[in-house]
Amino acid sequence: MKLSLRLVSALLLSFMLLFATGMGPVEARTCESPSSKFQGVCLNSQTCAKACPSEGFTSGRCNSLRCYCSKAC
Repeated sequence: MKLSLRLVSALLLSFMLLFATGMGPVEARTCESPSSKFQGVCLNSQTCAKACPSEGFTSGRCNSLRCYCSKAC
């Protein structure tokens, strides 16, 4: 009985230490840059998003009438 109590206590302590140190899921940061290939005023984010993969980005959106490309970095 004492062996199982020690085992349960050790496991509980291990889990508490793991969560206390903040070892949670890490979110990816997003890098964003104005598009160098998109021409004109950006009014449609879908058009912007189609131009961004050719620049090495995964998505794009319109902001302040400019096309901004983004990717996880």
